[in-house]
Amino acid sequence: MNTIPISRYRFFQKLQPITLLKKITNNSFTGCLQVFSESGAWSIYMDQGKLIYAGYSEEMFEPLYRNLQQLSQQISTLPLGINEQVRMIFEKDIENQSIPNPDYLAICWLVDQKYISHVQAALLIEKLALEVLQPLLNLEYGSYEFVPHTFLDNLPKFCHLNLRTLVEQSQSGVKVDVQENLNFENHYQSNLHSTSQEQLPKNNSEQVDSEPHINQPINPQVTARKKYSILGVDNDYSILNAVENFLDEQIFSVLKFMDSSQALMEILRAQPDIILLSVEMPNLNGYEICSLLRKHTHYKNTPVILMTERMGLRDRAKAKFVKANGYLEKPFSQGDLLKIIFQHIV
Repeated sequence: MNTIPISRYRFFQKLQPITLLKKITNNSFTGCLQVFSESGAWSIYMDQGKLIYAGYSEEMFEPLYRNLQQLSQQISTLPLGINEQVRMIFEKDIENQSIPNPDYLAICWLVDQKYISHVQAALLIEKLALEVLQPLLNLEYGSYEFVPHTFLDNLPKFCHLNLRTLVEQSQSGVKVDVQENLNFENHYQSNLHSTSQEQLPKNNSEQVDSEPHINQPINPQVTARKKYSILGVDNDYSILNAVENFLDEQIFSVLKFMDSSQALMEILRAQPDIILLSVEMPNLNGYEICSLLRKHTHYKNTPVILMTERMGLRDRAKAKFVKANGYLEKPFSQGDLLKIIFQHIV
């Protein structure tokens, strides 16, 4: 017998999905509409009344893999084995993943690695959104909530999609031709524009809008986002360089220190968003620095990640005792670093 996980328990009621979606098309709405049912949960992320991403908890990566497989045959910069790379970096230990939609983080990574362009990411997100909306529009019973702040707030936004048009396409069954859309990439880049708020359709008979629905690309002047400061302490400079090289400089600034005493003084001055501490340090080691920071009022809740070549039971106990937030085992990959950082900036 199938049972509902306790984390998904809600008081279900009869839903009208179109009415819910109308509420988030207001140009003042930024946040996430979360809809829960016995089968799973939908997340519709919006920015000023436009859709920036949509995901479904029970089919998080499969639609992404399916569409990437198609794109790999059309985009020369996208490796044929891209699904395996994404799976190894972002899908590992998904049951324990604290990021609600790591599939979006995977798309950010694909763009950062220059496997796909911003416009291609937008087209990919559009295709995924259509797949997510179709079953949501048929949902009869469930519950919902509006979340004003999400982990997407300070991540790159590749598009602002017209939700009305997406719903019309989902209702009418019109399929998006990804190859055709990619052929119009240059047209999109030169003609992307914002549109005013539009109402969702009342029924299936309304005409489907044939105009492009990607309204604006990611742009530092258009979408302001916080730049996170990361402070790293390690007596191996190659580790510090790896941290800096792994992180997108448009999102993160990295401060690097090889001397733990000097780093401690800089931490108190700079007040970084996340601190990476090597356990194996002369003078003050990572455990000692973390313990000292936790005694300071301002750093009781600052994320501290320990970097170490080993993490046995005794080491884990020591990390828990000094109230570290997590650890990275050396050598670590870019995926390992990104995952643990994004777990603590949401």
